[in-house]
Amino acid sequence: MKKNISIIGSGFSSLSAACYLAQDGYAVTVYEKNDTIGGRARQLKIEGFTFDMGPSWYWMPDVFERFFADFNKKTSDYYELIKLNPAYRVYYGVDNFINIADNLPEIAAVFENLEQGSGRKLVSFMEEAKRNYDIAIKDLVYRPGESIFELITPKTAARVGQFFSNISKDVRSEFKNPKLIQILEFPVLFLGAKPSDTPSFYSFMNYADFGLGTWHPKTGMHDVVQAMTTLAQSLGVVFQTSANIEKIVVDNNSAKALVINGKRIESDIIVSGADYHHTETLLDKEFRMYSEKYWDSRVFAPSSLLFFVGFDKKIESLSHHALFFDVDFDQHAADIYDSPKWPDNPLFYANFPSKTDATAAPEGMESAFFLIPLAPGINDTEALRSEYFEKIITRFEQVTGEDVRKNIIFKKSFCKNDFVSEYNSYKGNAYGMANTLLQTAFLRPKLKSKKVKNLYFTGQLTVPGPGVPPALISGKLVAQLIQKNSKR
Repeated sequence: MKKNISIIGSGFSSLSAACYLAQDGYAVTVYEKNDTIGGRARQLKIEGFTFDMGPSWYWMPDVFERFFADFNKKTSDYYELIKLNPAYRVYYGVDNFINIADNLPEIAAVFENLEQGSGRKLVSFMEEAKRNYDIAIKDLVYRPGESIFELITPKTAARVGQFFSNISKDVRSEFKNPKLIQILEFPVLFLGAKPSDTPSFYSFMNYADFGLGTWHPKTGMHDVVQAMTTLAQSLGVVFQTSANIEKIVVDNNSAKALVINGKRIESDIIVSGADYHHTETLLDKEFRMYSEKYWDSRVFAPSSLLFFVGFDKKIESLSHHALFFDVDFDQHAADIYDSPKWPDNPLFYANFPSKTDATAAPEGMESAFFLIPLAPGINDTEALRSEYFEKIITRFEQVTGEDVRKNIIFKKSFCKNDFVSEYNSYKGNAYGMANTLLQTAFLRPKLKSKKVKNLYFTGQLTVPGPGVPPALISGKLVAQLIQKNSKR
């Protein structure tokens, strides 16, 4: 008889784990507290507009291909990918922006125009970044974080210094132009920490950016959720939505059941892709691996203030992705990590999916979302949300020269309080636990509970870390660990 596995949550890591475990012959059921599948990668459809509510950058396409190849499939079996050109635009002020092209030679030429000699330096920097990418993404991140010895290989030994230096130091030793420094430091923000706190080895994110390019599934990131759900169902996975997990039942130090909407559901094995901290609160105290003091001492990635906005006209001059670095980059980082507070002058990101996807907005209109990174645990009120929308929409109009405020016909905000209520996110963080030196690989929360037999974890607070590609990998790692332990 097949062993029954219950998976908590339906984000990317849960979907990945569900597919691998079903392929291994388990009877898998996924329980999602919200009414749609996808976790933070849910979709909002309203008044003719469609928004991805979570991830919007499709980087590391090779990781997605590797996932589907494990099931003898290709991404193209499920969705169409479009390579964006420009990949994104970075604004520094009025009529002052840089387009990041979809290929390295053009990007190097842009660098050279801004700083003599920087084009050649960029090519060299990217060669090193690619070497790190080949080591990290093709090997290290597919290890379960059980031991320091997973990191010790001849290739990593030759690069040991890169774990004790940092991205900021490396970039600033080669490049002096502040615009170029910001562009090169930007990708590691996806890892959830300041460039000065991110080991040099993580320059592989720069290769993910300039080397592999920025892509977009034809009708949005939710295409990936739908693809993985379809694959999972073809393997026999069952999905139940509006299923609020109230307790993990432990008997004789073994996970035995979930209490869902007041009903006990028996299970042989439980995997949580939900927030790790929240999952442990579903256990009686003696079965929790990590204390509140532990969680409070961790470096978490930022929370975010998001605005989903519909415009009643096309906005012709914009790119799909745009970064607004027209204020002090370092000060905003300090307002997140050093002295947490609402930034006086926030950096922000704007995404116009309807530039690529005609289904994202009614004909002749534009859909967009705006994102301001914020410190986790920050005070969140409707008044602050409104104040900050005014700040960024005013700057947006000034910097782009586009008069758009009067064309807003729909606006919805999502911030720290929503991350807590919708996703049980610790302190309302948006991206999980940062990948700092002391929160890398075996130093992250474990995939398997040491106190409760048959209880496992997956997702952005465990191995390998934050981001959609790591989430796919995390699901595979936990499935392999379950399969390994079941053979003992």
